Amino acid sequence: MTATLTRLEHLLGDRLLRPGSPGFREAAQVEFGAFDRTPAAVAQVMTTAEVSAVVRAARDHGLPVAVRAGGHSYARHGLAADALVVDLRRMDAVTIAPERRIGLAEGGATAGAYTAAAAEYGLATGFGDTPTVGIAGLTLGGGSGFLSRRDGLTVDNLLGAEVVLADGRVVTTDERHAPDLFWALRGGGGNFGVVTSLTFRLRPTPVVTGGLLILEPTPAAVTGAVEAVLAAPDGLSALVNVLVAPPMPMLPEAVHGRPVLMVAPCWSGPEEEAEAALAPLRALGEPLFDDVAPRPYPELLQGPPGTGMVLHPVMRTGFVDDVDEAWSATALGSLGTVAAPMAVVSLRPLGGAVVRTAPDATAFVHRDRAVMVSVGAITPEAAVPAASAWVERTAAGLDLGAAGYVNFMSTATPDDVAAAYPGEVLERLREVKRRYDPENVFRANHNITP
Repeated sequence: MTATLTRLEHLLGDRLLRPGSPGFREAAQVEFGAFDRTPAAVAQVMTTAEVSAVVRAARDHGLPVAVRAGGHSYARHGLAADALVVDLRRMDAVTIAPERRIGLAEGGATAGAYTAAAAEYGLATGFGDTPTVGIAGLTLGGGSGFLSRRDGLTVDNLLGAEVVLADGRVVTTDERHAPDLFWALRGGGGNFGVVTSLTFRLRPTPVVTGGLLILEPTPAAVTGAVEAVLAAPDGLSALVNVLVAPPMPMLPEAVHGRPVLMVAPCWSGPEEEAEAALAPLRALGEPLFDDVAPRPYPELLQGPPGTGMVLHPVMRTGFVDDVDEAWSATALGSLGTVAAPMAVVSLRPLGGAVVRTAPDATAFVHRDRAVMVSVGAITPEAAVPAASAWVERTAAGLDLGAAGYVNFMSTATPDDVAAAYPGEVLERLREVKRRYDPENVFRANHNITP
């Protein structure tokens, strides 16, 4: 290992950070979780050629490789004990070609930076719902967000990618070039190489109608919100969350600490049709808060507020096809037993363009399910056992089943991998893994073994 790191120091200089060196702890710290996984070194790369050299050096000396892209990860894949971390955060350039409606992002770019650049031309690609998420990681897992019912998942809008393979070779993949690799990248996670750039389709999105609609939480309102989105035109996507209200200044103080229904809609269809599309949601009850209005699309992407604490995520994810009032009552009732400062049952109605893509077109295969559900708690370390128990109990009560969405998993067990990639999909991914990474160099992820 010493020879490997010495070799890389000649290439990267002070951008190769070892334990104890200035900046190492900051570079190795992840957004969620304590500093409990110490990598062998962090390579702060700036070019694809540097990524290739780092991967070659690590492979030649048997050093594990982990990849850190631009944002956060619930499962903390950017770090692995004793691994060489390829840190892409300095490779964060975004280029928008408005006349071709194409966006190019380096592997360390965030959704916020890309979305802001595209919005200058009235264009957008859908990347989840927060500005701090890294584009590469989100895309490799699938990508569900405010534009999914109109445009499909993020992977449905990926046109191509540049990838550094396990042997250091650089390949460009798309529907015509290395199509098996391109299929696997669209949902199969970071198992196949370091994605150094991605090319996306852009859609005209000058103004959307969205914001927050917060309501009293009744089973009828939760069920009605999901049904309203699923029945709406494709231009309406929404997050439907049941949670204990944080001390948000726009809410009456009496509501703080009580369960609420928080709907975050986004209408991206014709502006003159927004009122009719949103009417069924507004008819669910007198709002506690409603700021849903026309606005530039980037304003919808809101990051979580900082707490100043080291927090740990505990997440379970699955899919359901029917959210009736009994199911909704169970979701609401779970909030009465939560033992974490931040906890949520989050529902993402799918359908629309998501289901119109063939189920075998990408490695994300849960397209025929009606609603993606995440049960999550973010908590200080001391409360992790209690939060984990609540998450497991709630997920079981909601009958989330064996399927899962890899981007919302806080653990990375073989069962998690099987849930994300059921049946023949996992075997097809293993075939691609055997071709491009037979030695399993890239394993600090929801690992698909060769």
